[in-house]
Amino acid sequence: MNLQQLFTMQKELDDFIEQTQNIQQDVFQEKGLALMVELAELANETRCFKFWSTKGPSAREVILEEYVDSIHFILSLGLLKGYTSIEKWPVIEEQRNLTETFLQTQSAILTFIQQPTQDHYLTIWQCYGLLAYNLEFTFEDVVGAYIEKNQENYNRQRSGY
Repeated sequence: MNLQQLFTMQKELDDFIEQTQNIQQDVFQEKGLALMVELAELANETRCFKFWSTKGPSAREVILEEYVDSIHFILSLGLLKGYTSIEKWPVIEEQRNLTETFLQTQSAILTFIQQPTQDHYLTIWQCYGLLAYNLEFTFEDVVGAYIEKNQENYNRQRSGY
């Protein structure tokens, strides 16, 4: 999947939000924390770590929407640091324990926030590629959901979300 289309869409949304909300400060850490929160919300919807519960995961659509919420922030962080040269989504086709993968992804995000190098940024994408594979999301699923959520985010900004 070519990420350039998504970077372009995210830049337009970020610019719109900055103008609408009159953002003039550096929001790198806020976006980093937002990504960590979105990852936790995604994990919560999968319920993969809830060994004490017999309730299953949320509906696939709910999990996909939470996944895409993270993609918005990953793209946005890349835009802030100028790391937009990633052409293809790095997919790792390996069956993994979801809890372990979530912990690895959380660690990768925190490392990037503390040391925002391009290599650390790429590691986040690799983790999300692994999550997509293990959640059985295709590129088409992710792009379609991203486009829908992107429009919803514009609508939220226009309505004073």
